[in-house]
Amino acid sequence: MIEKRINELIEIINRASYEYYTLDRPTITDQEYDDYYHELEKLEAKYPELVKENSPTKRVGGKVIDSFKKITHTVPMMSLGDLFSEYEIREFDERIKKTIPNPSYVCELKIDGLSVALIYENGKLIRAATRGDGVTGEDITHNVETIKSVPLTIDFNEYLEVRGEIYMPKKSFKKLNEEREKNGEGLFANPRNAAAGSIRQLDSTIAAKRNLSTFIYHLPEPDKYNLSTHFSTLDFMKNLNFVVNPNIIVANNIEEVINYINEWTKKRDELPYEIDGIVIKVNDIGDQRKLGYTSRTPKWAIAYKFPAVQVLTKLINIEFCVGRTGKVTPRADLNPVHLAGSVISSVTLHNEDYIKEKDIMINDTIAIHKAGDVIPEVVKVITERRDGTQIPFKMPNVCPICGSKLIRKETEAAYYCENKFCDARNIEGLIHFVSRDAMYIDGFGERIIEDFYNMGYLKTIVDFYELKKHKQELMELEGFGEKSIQNLLDGIEDSKKNSLERFLFALGIRHVGKKTAKILAQKYGTIDNLTKSTYEELFSINDIGETIAKSVSDWFREEKNVETINKLKSYNLNMDYLGPQIIVQEDFQDKTFVLTGTLTEYSRDEASELISNRGGKVTNSVTKKTDVVIVGENPGSKFTKAQEFGIAIWDEEKFKNKLEGI
Repeated sequence: MIEKRINELIEIINRASYEYYTLDRPTITDQEYDDYYHELEKLEAKYPELVKENSPTKRVGGKVIDSFKKITHTVPMMSLGDLFSEYEIREFDERIKKTIPNPSYVCELKIDGLSVALIYENGKLIRAATRGDGVTGEDITHNVETIKSVPLTIDFNEYLEVRGEIYMPKKSFKKLNEEREKNGEGLFANPRNAAAGSIRQLDSTIAAKRNLSTFIYHLPEPDKYNLSTHFSTLDFMKNLNFVVNPNIIVANNIEEVINYINEWTKKRDELPYEIDGIVIKVNDIGDQRKLGYTSRTPKWAIAYKFPAVQVLTKLINIEFCVGRTGKVTPRADLNPVHLAGSVISSVTLHNEDYIKEKDIMINDTIAIHKAGDVIPEVVKVITERRDGTQIPFKMPNVCPICGSKLIRKETEAAYYCENKFCDARNIEGLIHFVSRDAMYIDGFGERIIEDFYNMGYLKTIVDFYELKKHKQELMELEGFGEKSIQNLLDGIEDSKKNSLERFLFALGIRHVGKKTAKILAQKYGTIDNLTKSTYEELFSINDIGETIAKSVSDWFREEKNVETINKLKSYNLNMDYLGPQIIVQEDFQDKTFVLTGTLTEYSRDEASELISNRGGKVTNSVTKKTDVVIVGENPGSKFTKAQEFGIAIWDEEKFKNKLEGI
């Protein structure tokens, strides 16, 4: 009798969960569900030998693991390329039609969560894994077992893998952050981060409390199950009690796809979960096979990403930052606001002209967005919300740090502090010297540099190489010890081996960025050769304009700077160029390149260096003067502009072949 009742309760509760999470048609009340659940808990506690594998009480968590094991996916979990405009969607359709004359598409909401693979054997969930790098993920089974929308058992005894997205509903996200705020804990920026943080807990009890959910949308190797369309795979998985998103359609042409996108662009905020776009897949499995894959993405599927979101917030103050060159930049302090996955509390206002052009005042309500979905930027002032408390902007006459008079240069919109002894300028210069693209002295954060500066240990860049004289004193400082100080000193010692271009960039010569430093290092080879260069000689170098030539020439004419170079030489810093020499190749020489999207075999910096080493030039913007646009995964608007201008487009494979002279 007891065992029979336990089985009945398991059947009732699991059926209720299926109706609630999968069908969205609950047939019992929450109170009834809780009563059945508590009855089952009591019976299982009294008769532990009768606890079943498919009992819903197994979802409460309690498993604690030491670390996440690596899982190799039998079929790679590929990412999708991104599109950002209707034009690109139509281009995708045209590419498909070159192989498949009359394609139909499945359109799905792109759930803003994290990918998961679920594996079943003999009808039981045996493993759940993250996507990872697509080939190797992490075992998160202990946490996924706590998600009520994931069936622990299915009526299917063959080996089965399904894939989908773990997400946190908006309601759960709000409740979680309210609880964290009460407890004085940091808030999650968005539901996706909250879901990812929850699923990567070593203790499954935490994940169990977070009310995560799933949508399943992919069946690897559908041929094994005699399924011929993607839409039929969704039905197949739904019939096995997996939660498949209900807002999915089959589109017979690209117009229907675009209509679907337009519909959900307007309705996305009505959903109880976050979406960040629409996924478009060729429906026919045979057509998918014909279209094939790139090394990282299927050619038969793409993701349309929604445009950047604008949000409103209040500008509560304008402060001024002094950079290493003395440039004074106004910065707006904002009421913190969530924007495209981040909490934004400040935004640069660039310069006086920018502020006047946008008519920005303190206490204004402003609209901000992320330019390129990365950098927060003021779009406009909401002038109709002005209430009389607004304070007009006024650029200060003196440096906010040292009090020296500010100078606005005739050719620029920016103001500068000309005091070379300004603490802010000097600290920023020291921070720049150790930064990643400069000397890259590991361990020196902004706080440490500022502390050492105020204590008198660091006043100039030469002082980095004299710090070892103060090792004992530094070890006695609060928050430091022998190991941490030794690590700093080891980093300083390692920096002596850097190539000349890093050293030149680290010096902070005005207008000499990373790229210019590389050009000068390749051209002159040693610091001594560069020191002897003339303005005319510098100006004659390709990509070195009048402003840069004058700045470099003037810098090396200053006796104090030459003394600094000689002092650093005495500490055995390398001042020779150690990188590869330029190998002129016809496909690259004197041509202008733009990179867009993510390359799989090269970082952006590596690709740029390979192009520069062959006589080419890399720029950030596509113009009619651009010769080649190199396109990786998820290209943005630069790809679209290149197509509009008829500019040559290389994919990564073609780029690689050109590098090898093929």
